[in-house]
Amino acid sequence: MNRWPDDVSDVFETETSSATSSEPGGDGGSPVGAPPGGEAHDFSHLSPRLAVGDSEPDRNLALELVRVTEAAAIAGGAWVGHGDKLGADGAAVDAMRALLGTVNLNGVVVIGEGEKDEAPMLFNGERVGSGSGPEADVAVDPIDGTRLTALGYNNALAVLAVAERGTMFDPSAVFYMDKLVTGPEAAEMVDLRLPVKQNLHLIAKAKGKRINQLNVCVLDRPRHAGLVEEIREAGARTRFIMDGDVAGGIAAAREGSDVDVLMGTGGTPEGIVTACAIRAVGGVIQGRLAPTDDAERQAAADAGHDVERVLTTEDLVTSDNCYFAATGITDGDLLRGVRYHGDTVHTQSIVMRSKSGTVRTVEAEHQARKWEAYTRR
Repeated sequence: MNRWPDDVSDVFETETSSATSSEPGGDGGSPVGAPPGGEAHDFSHLSPRLAVGDSEPDRNLALELVRVTEAAAIAGGAWVGHGDKLGADGAAVDAMRALLGTVNLNGVVVIGEGEKDEAPMLFNGERVGSGSGPEADVAVDPIDGTRLTALGYNNALAVLAVAERGTMFDPSAVFYMDKLVTGPEAAEMVDLRLPVKQNLHLIAKAKGKRINQLNVCVLDRPRHAGLVEEIREAGARTRFIMDGDVAGGIAAAREGSDVDVLMGTGGTPEGIVTACAIRAVGGVIQGRLAPTDDAERQAAADAGHDVERVLTTEDLVTSDNCYFAATGITDGDLLRGVRYHGDTVHTQSIVMRSKSGTVRTVEAEHQARKWEAYTRR
């Protein structure tokens, strides 16, 4: 078994927080067809030969993962505002999958596009990476917020998380969970089983705020009508998001954000991805599986899951050596979206590693005219 690299963060310390890229992953092509008015690009020629061998344990895995999310963001970003969710998602999926093949990783997709999205690629159980690196669980979301992308709304991201093999929670086809996410100050005080008002008072006390100063991030869904009423009755403020609660969850955990807590029912895969980020930034995510029908409830029981159990950050990702990378597709609370300027594409990404607690923002410029020259090397 290949050893999971312990020292990549030391190497990454030498990296700058901005980059000008002419590498694959900066080309923004879509292998599933061109966006309206655009030309398709084929990612299939990208070769695993770009990966570094097992003899080089100082592989800069964090930066490699950013290249993957950059590729997905640029490919999906070309579809922003065109009203085509499937076209955007297909472009991002193909780009992410192709670039993952160049990463020195022997990965298995644990959280993928999956049954919920009826996806033919990046499905749960698919092998990804060059196959020659450390064994890992991989969670992918080529576009967290396909509707946001299609309609041109804020907070769409391309997201990728990696952890040591066997350490990510397997939701076993239960697509949704109740969630509570907040930052380090209140991490030891909140409990998903408590009434909403009590949790909000505990968070306000921990943060040194009045409860009417708290911003509570909630997905704008009819199922949250009761939750929203409880939040407002407690005196806190609601901040609605249309989709994409990965960005909302990370904002709730990060210091300096104007989001104090995320509450409500959202995707289980997104919860596990968020847990990888929280492992790095601190704070807590608590989740409880929320089956939508008897079939999901039975699937949970068959897998040995107790749907009444509150899952902690450490339950969702048991390893403290995991990575989270995201690139903005549209502007949002966490990251700026993709910008196109002639032959140059600008991206903004964030990359985190839990073991070192390092969080970096990566600004990159990608020069389209150099793609083919690089891949012919």
